[in-house]
Amino acid sequence: MFDFDALSHAIARRTVLCVGDLMLDEFVYGEVSRISPEAPAPVIAVQRSETNIGGAGNVARNVASIGARCIFVGLIGEDDAGAKLQAALAGESLIESVLVCDSERPTTRKVRFVSEHFSTHMLRADWELAAPAAADIEQRLIDAILPLLPRADIVLLSDYAKGVLTARVIRNVIDAARKLGKPVIVDPKSANFAIYRGATLLTPNRKEFAEATRSRADTQESIVDAAQDAMQLADCEAILVTQSEHGMTLAPRKGEAIHVPAHPVRVRDVSGAGDTVAAVLAATLAAGANWETAVRMANAAAAVAVGKKGTAVVTPAELRRKILPHAFLAAEEKIVATSSDLDAHLLDWRKQGLRIGFTNGCFDILHPGHVKVLTAARGACDRLIVGLNSDASVKRLKGEGRPVQDELARAEVLAALEAVDLVVIFEDDTPIRLIGQIRPSVLVKGGDYTRDQVVGHEIVEACGGKVLLVDVLPGFSTTSLVNRARGGTA
Repeated sequence: MFDFDALSHAIARRTVLCVGDLMLDEFVYGEVSRISPEAPAPVIAVQRSETNIGGAGNVARNVASIGARCIFVGLIGEDDAGAKLQAALAGESLIESVLVCDSERPTTRKVRFVSEHFSTHMLRADWELAAPAAADIEQRLIDAILPLLPRADIVLLSDYAKGVLTARVIRNVIDAARKLGKPVIVDPKSANFAIYRGATLLTPNRKEFAEATRSRADTQESIVDAAQDAMQLADCEAILVTQSEHGMTLAPRKGEAIHVPAHPVRVRDVSGAGDTVAAVLAATLAAGANWETAVRMANAAAAVAVGKKGTAVVTPAELRRKILPHAFLAAEEKIVATSSDLDAHLLDWRKQGLRIGFTNGCFDILHPGHVKVLTAARGACDRLIVGLNSDASVKRLKGEGRPVQDELARAEVLAALEAVDLVVIFEDDTPIRLIGQIRPSVLVKGGDYTRDQVVGHEIVEACGGKVLLVDVLPGFSTTSLVNRARGGTA
């Protein structure tokens, strides 16, 4: 359960120390309409090109893009690519870069040739030295990193196996971070997870995880089973396995596994999506979020990133729209007219593996207390359904003179909130029948209730769901507002 706006404000007060392999990403876009007469190869008519900070530098950019401060430590060569990266990082206001220069190696550079029309990568050219840093460079990296640790809230190691994160650098950083009580996230490249021993969280993709654990890793169950042994080897608290269109599975050392389905999205370019995931995880965990919140934020960020061309960053506004995806719908599109309409939505959402939340009330005069509960409820699920008492139901519960607004007006105001995905009007005094139809994963009420007082808690818990109570906002009550408006006593 999380309040997106509160979490964003908390992220803005955090600092992430990112260490990893910096590279220059170049994208050359053009049209392909013929084959070369010199060889059986397509000819690209270049239309434009872009240059971005890539690799671990893209992680740093994403940390900064969602509002956190980033201290970045990387390695460059004495070349034009290195100079471009140094200048680009200097222009990032929320990134403090500490770059070690190695005159014996080229700055890693990748040039991708992309068909503009088909949005497909045709060719990639790499300039790199994929070898561990020499002993003297290794020591310079360690000497640069360790004094920065006290200033960070969390440490993120972005390993592209280009020479920065040697076994010695990794060991020094993790050991020093643990002594200071700093969490460490590792986006690993090595199949030997033991070299990251002591990290808090590892974030391999499915292929990397399968190679490291020698497992098929083709189901949630097989991932969770293989992760248990891997966590013992790496002495970490959790492993998050990213699975592209199949979402993400987090296996914690303690507690239940968490699976989040991928957001449906048109994929334009997967370059750098893993960087975005690692960055958002780090910033969110640094802000005090729990595992589930961090994974849901990272999952939404990945969906935004793959919908863009090139090495992309994600903004808080884009994240907000992805997490609250129905804000663009007209209010009347979110009001359910019939039971069969509701069943159709439920079937579609369950096919996508989405978690459905439910809360209910009269919502006669919508006030900030209501908004707080609804926003928190939406943060606990993928889709939120609000049960709304009909006019007759409100009159029976609240007495003559209520409701102040009729049910359609109340439904439209609720549906206009971005936290709300569907509004269902019910005639009964309680939503028990509606809860039985929906069988939500999460049932949410204000903290002025106890769990046993929440109508439908037995149904939800019997289906494996949970009840969440949200602290109410003091000083707000519909009854007192109505009395005040009518000249009575609040």
